[in-house]
Amino acid sequence: MTEFTPVSALAGGMLIGLSATVLLLFNGRIAGISGIVNGLFAADDDRLWRVLFLVSMVLSAGLAYHLTPLAFSLREGFPLWWLLPSGFLVGFGTRMGGGCTSGHGICGLGRLSKRSLVATASFFLVGLATASVSALLMAGV
Repeated sequence: MTEFTPVSALAGGMLIGLSATVLLLFNGRIAGISGIVNGLFAADDDRLWRVLFLVSMVLSAGLAYHLTPLAFSLREGFPLWWLLPSGFLVGFGTRMGGGCTSGHGICGLGRLSKRSLVATASFFLVGLATASVSALLMAGV
């Protein structure tokens, strides 16, 4: 997708908010993806809902791609060797920040958490700086 479409953005935001609300109401859990993934490796018997939540995310993304393939474009020119260190840094950051953007930005802000406000502002500022530096590096500056 190359241009902003407010209708699809609003619909997507509403679906994310609805899924977070349903998970909290029916399961008493926060829809923070890093916490959900981390809980897969815990020593308790609380894995089924986590697996179902993650599988449904992947399946719904695949369904959306197959129903509207023109709405998606593949990123080209991105060095694959950046994926491993990037994934490591994201994982490190979510542990250091006590959660990910979905946990803090959607669920935490919805609960008026000051900690989540600081974390979300930090995510956006670091993301802006990273995108700017990456653009400069890709341009050869």
